[in-house]
Amino acid sequence: MAETTTSNAVTEAGHAEEREQPTDENRARSAFLPPSGVPLPSQQTEEEHPTSEFAVPEGLRKIPAPPEEEHSTSEFAVPEGVRTALPPEPGSAFTPPDGIRTINDLVRPGAPWQDRMRSMVRMPLGERPVPERPRRTDEEDVDAGPSAPRVLDLTLRIGELLLAGGEGAEDVEAAMFGVAHAYGLDRCEPTVTFTLLSMTYQPSLVDDPITLSRTVRRRGTDYTRLAAVFRLVDDITDGEVTLEEAYGRLAEIRRNRHPYSKGALTVASGLLAGAASTLVGGGWLVFLLAAIGAMLGDRLAWVFSKREMPEFYQFVAAAMPPATMGVLVALFAPDLGLEIRASAVVTGGLFPLIPGRALVAAVQDGLTGFYITASARLLEVVYLVVGIVCGVLLVLYIGSELGANFNPDGLDHRTRPSLQLLAAMLLALTFCLLLQQERSTVLLATLNGGVAWLVYGAMADVGGIDPVAATATAAGLVGLFGQLMSRYQFISALPYITAAIGPLLPGSAIYFGLIGVAQGDMDQGLANLTRAAALALAIAIGVNLGNELARLFIKAPGRETPLPGRRAAKRTRGF
Repeated sequence: MAETTTSNAVTEAGHAEEREQPTDENRARSAFLPPSGVPLPSQQTEEEHPTSEFAVPEGLRKIPAPPEEEHSTSEFAVPEGVRTALPPEPGSAFTPPDGIRTINDLVRPGAPWQDRMRSMVRMPLGERPVPERPRRTDEEDVDAGPSAPRVLDLTLRIGELLLAGGEGAEDVEAAMFGVAHAYGLDRCEPTVTFTLLSMTYQPSLVDDPITLSRTVRRRGTDYTRLAAVFRLVDDITDGEVTLEEAYGRLAEIRRNRHPYSKGALTVASGLLAGAASTLVGGGWLVFLLAAIGAMLGDRLAWVFSKREMPEFYQFVAAAMPPATMGVLVALFAPDLGLEIRASAVVTGGLFPLIPGRALVAAVQDGLTGFYITASARLLEVVYLVVGIVCGVLLVLYIGSELGANFNPDGLDHRTRPSLQLLAAMLLALTFCLLLQQERSTVLLATLNGGVAWLVYGAMADVGGIDPVAATATAAGLVGLFGQLMSRYQFISALPYITAAIGPLLPGSAIYFGLIGVAQGDMDQGLANLTRAAALALAIAIGVNLGNELARLFIKAPGRETPLPGRRAAKRTRGF
């Protein structure tokens, strides 16, 4: 028994010696054993061991851990002292991250509704501010607001009158959006093309959208009605008109008769043609003959219109009497010993037919990004000009067969500044009558036309500048002054612009181009027609540029800073 106890003690001593002296295998397992002669660190109990190998060295103070309630739920917590934005309102899928903005955050209060709505309609749907307050009607309370289909219907009716009156597609969209926004429909998308208007409203992402459309089938020129519609939109956007009152005023606008009768329009066409013939060097007899030809053409066009003939044939019919007067002058004036220029007679008679209003609207739509509408308007201009060409060429061809001699250089280019300035103002005045303008706008539009001709004459006749550049500059001033006048009256700029560009229309270039084609000189004819197209584009681009400069730099009534520019669509640059 003693031997067994002794052997067990030896065995335990041997194991203890093995534990004290690590073997090569133990050294391989741990690379952090101290060298020989260095004492091992004191053994720590299990309770003293830290839970992490990255323990805090002795002598350093531990940072107390915050209580569990103060821990952030996100590893990307905002540092102290940094202010965070307010969280979006719950339950709204359209609320932007920085909160809901108002219209005053985009455009100053008191700015024209065209600027306010134009800034909003170009914005993405999720960034548009909501209406400031709902509008109340007789049938609905303030909380419910007006019926969405009725608001959309009123919006489309207003847009139809504006588009049919010749307003640009961008301004029509701004007016439609302004009406819908004023009555509480903030998530709307207006769409305007040449003949179709549509309006889509979606209450929220989970509701079905409501879409209404309307087709523009008849177009008429009545700037008095156009101004009345602009005043209605201005009152609606200011919150002064309920939905039922707006319907009543719109029906009254539709029932209003034109301010000038058909007889007055016929006389105005004659005076316009006579003034145009004076601009190109005609005398009092040329004035009379051009006026007679234009009045006969106007009456013949009315006959075709009553027979429901297309507008193309109406222009063909209206262009034939002035050309006939020119043929008669070329045939009989030399035998009678009269010095009458047939070219001046025909040129004056063509002025009332040139579609300057449609051309300006077409180029404006193209420059503002409405390419489909611009293409349709340009195609309309082409058809109307082709109608004029067909009527004039038919008569000139018959006159050439009868022996009439048309001199392409028959216009007198001698400057008569005073007489030409009066003729230009008379031409603008008669254009105002043909456009059915309000009497309050006639004087300013007439003065604007006189300024346009004065600038053109000073640059082209006195300064020797190219006529295309002079025309563009004069048209730019027309657009600038017209936009200034419209801003102070809060109406459309068309009554101040369309009539004022009348003296700049390329009537003589069109006539000389037609003469060249009729006489077989195609090179000369095409050159003159190309020059006429260049002058027409210079007028349209100049007017649009003047409008844009006015929107950027001219102050609104009662404001101290310029109006903000329109937010344009982002497009690629050259690729």
